[in-house]
Amino acid sequence: MKATIYHNPRCSKSRETLALLQAAGTEIEIVEYLKTPPSRAKLAELYAKAGMTPRQGLRMAEDGAKALKDAADDAILDAMAADPILIERPLVETAKGVRLGRPPEKVREIL
Repeated sequence: MKATIYHNPRCSKSRETLALLQAAGTEIEIVEYLKTPPSRAKLAELYAKAGMTPRQGLRMAEDGAKALKDAADDAILDAMAADPILIERPLVETAKGVRLGRPPEKVREIL
């Protein structure tokens, strides 16, 4: 099986999720999303496949997220595309769907 992980190597949950994918023998494409951010359209697609709203994918711990407290989904997607640190990580995509790896074990659902 092939998986794409939107990864931040500095994040422990992202590293744990990557290790889980490796242990499962998955063919992995690693996208360091801070260096190569997904487009706004790709983010919208990922959240739709995950059954999540952009708000649920917003990294609330970041200062920039506070300004989005009452924002609509379109504004959140715009902000994430402009400042990818606002994207909660890691997102994993396979042919079976998309999951946010929080906790990392959630990605087993799509392997």
